Amino acid sequence: MTADRGGFAGLDACVHCGFCLQACPTFLATGDEADSPRGRIALMQALERGDVAATDAALTTHLDRCLGCRGCEPVCPSGVAYGRGLEAARERIAARRGAPPLTRLALQAMTSRELSPAVYALARAVRATGLPRRLAGWGRARFALGMLGASEAMRSAERGVRSGGLAIHSALRTPHSALLFRGCVMNGLFSHVHDATVRTLAANGVTTGEVAGQRCCGALHAHAGLVAEARALARANVAAFAGNDAPVVVNSAGCGAILKDYGHLLPEDPAAAAFAARVRDVTEVLAERGPAVGAPLGLRIAYDPPCHLLHAQGVAEAPRRVLAGIPDAAPIETPGAARCCGSAGLYGLVQPEMSLAVLAAKLEELRAAAPDVVATGNPGCQMQLGAGLAAAGIAAEARHPVELLDRSYRAAGYYA
Repeated sequence: MTADRGGFAGLDACVHCGFCLQACPTFLATGDEADSPRGRIALMQALERGDVAATDAALTTHLDRCLGCRGCEPVCPSGVAYGRGLEAARERIAARRGAPPLTRLALQAMTSRELSPAVYALARAVRATGLPRRLAGWGRARFALGMLGASEAMRSAERGVRSGGLAIHSALRTPHSALLFRGCVMNGLFSHVHDATVRTLAANGVTTGEVAGQRCCGALHAHAGLVAEARALARANVAAFAGNDAPVVVNSAGCGAILKDYGHLLPEDPAAAAFAARVRDVTEVLAERGPAVGAPLGLRIAYDPPCHLLHAQGVAEAPRRVLAGIPDAAPIETPGAARCCGSAGLYGLVQPEMSLAVLAAKLEELRAAAPDVVATGNPGCQMQLGAGLAAAGIAAEARHPVELLDRSYRAAGYYA
């Protein structure tokens, strides 16, 4: 095994036992061995050896279908680093065939400093009309509208309430500071979650600071095989957050997973590993601080863990402890909660049929559970689940756990 093999070396431990099969959403949807982690590992190893070309249609079809959810990793008895291998394979494929035009366009629209502000401003203007929520349904256009509608703030929760100028009564008196990572989609469509993050942290004795010069985290680029672009963004973020050892708080599971992996992405830069060690999901920080208990909300809440929080970061209990800050919010358990919802970054855009096939089983479980709210800590998951719930006629909305805690704190009188 040599160092220059990169992520491919992480696949060597596979003994083809098959424990991963039932943990793979795409294998469950198709029943095709090539759409399973075990089958894809064989394809990736053939790619590394040169037995299969990077442009081979069967190879790219089955690797493109992978959600990258990494649900196979926790159940693997051999410790296969599947995510690292997939990253290496997609980087090699992208170097040979390039990123598909639709992927490039989406990345420009969602992450570039030149184009994305205008795109998000237009999206917010359309969302404000209320049409996306009313027109949500099946079909690519209506489902996309449903996703946009699902990104709005909790109805009635944000009226007249912002972080600035509030007297926030902290239940904990030990001061602590952190820095907020804003990201792209989160800042463009979920600024209300950032506001809720600042308020709930303040109520638990944590003040948050802003960092100028931060960029997109690079997760979408890395998932598309554009690792060089992801590294460039990582370098910019490491530089922006340098000169401070405060925790970096992130409220997007996808962003958090790659931010915590900057040491791997930039192995030559010790500052990258130091930065990665500072990154904390907001639920981790709140759980460590308590959290303080708010007021009952009278809502049935189902918790659906984002893959890149549960599988990639290994954060399982912290979000549940955050929800425990709401006195009547014992989360409803659904059998497939730990399985991917089918969002997976740009996956729904480039693999729409498979994305909805993966979502379908989860929606049926949620229909049976009948929650009022599905709590999930990732913007893509919130939009995918929210659009799916609306399209399926299930009377529930998808919300970030911090939004719910924020509402509980407001009802308890923490904000004046």
